[in-house]
Amino acid sequence: MTIGILAAMHDEVADLIGDMTRQSGNHVRRIGMRDYHVGELEGQPCVVVLARIGKVAAAATAVTLIREFGVTEIVFTGLAGGVGQHVKVGDIVIADRLVQHDMDARPLFPHHEVPLLGQSEFVTAVALGAELKAAAEVFLREDLQHMVLPDVRTTFGIGQPLLHVGMIASGDQFVADIGQVNSILSALPDALAVEMEGAAVAQICFEYDVPCAVLRTISDRADASAHIDFGKFLSDVASHYSTGILRRFIAARRSNHATN
Repeated sequence: MTIGILAAMHDEVADLIGDMTRQSGNHVRRIGMRDYHVGELEGQPCVVVLARIGKVAAAATAVTLIREFGVTEIVFTGLAGGVGQHVKVGDIVIADRLVQHDMDARPLFPHHEVPLLGQSEFVTAVALGAELKAAAEVFLREDLQHMVLPDVRTTFGIGQPLLHVGMIASGDQFVADIGQVNSILSALPDALAVEMEGAAVAQICFEYDVPCAVLRTISDRADASAHIDFGKFLSDVASHYSTGILRRFIAARRSNHATN
C-alpha cells in the first residue's frame, strides 16, 4: 500500500521529503509542473508532492497520484482558517466530511451539490481519520512543547490547542472577513474551518474509491479578527504540526504492522 501525501505549500511537506531522502533515497518524477517524490518513510511507501493552492491544482495532483503512482490512500495536510465557534489559532481540525462552499449551480442543482454527481458532502475514510486523530493527540501531548518554541506560541496566542473533528469547507476564495464567514456559516452551520483544496481532493477520492483524510492547522480566525504573519506561522508553527503529526501517523503504522 502506498500513501500519497500532498499539501498546498512547500513548508508543509519539506521536512517529510528530507526524511524520505535520508531514509530511502528519493526518486523524483516531474508531471504537470509538479515534482512527485517517491520513496519510503519508516518503511512505508509514500509519494509526497506539493499540490499548490486551489481546488483545480489539488484535484489535478490527486488524480495523478492515483493514476500514475497507484496510491491506495491520500492524506492532505496544511493550513486553514477557523470558523467554528470554539476553533482557535493553533488548533487542529481533521475532516470527517468536506463540502465546496462556493459550489452553486442553482436552480439546476441544489446548493453545494456537484453537478451530475449527486453529492455535496464528501466523507473521509473513517479508519484513516482515526489514525490521524490518534497521531495528532500524541503530537499535542508529547511533541508540541519542544517542536514549537514557547516564544512562538506566545506570539501567535497558542495556549492549549484542541483537536476537532468535523466539517471543513473548501472554496477558491481566501476568506478574511466576517461577512464571508457569516455567509458560509448561514449555509453550512456545521463548518469548523475553511480552506482552498480539501473538498476537491475528497471528490476525486470519492470518484476513484480511494480513502482520503484531510488534516488542517488553524492559522487564523477567518474573519479578520486576528492579523498574523502567515509566512512566519507557516515556517514556525504549521510546518512543525504537519511534520510531527505525519511522522507519528507513519510510525504508528510501522508499529501496528510489526505486531500483526
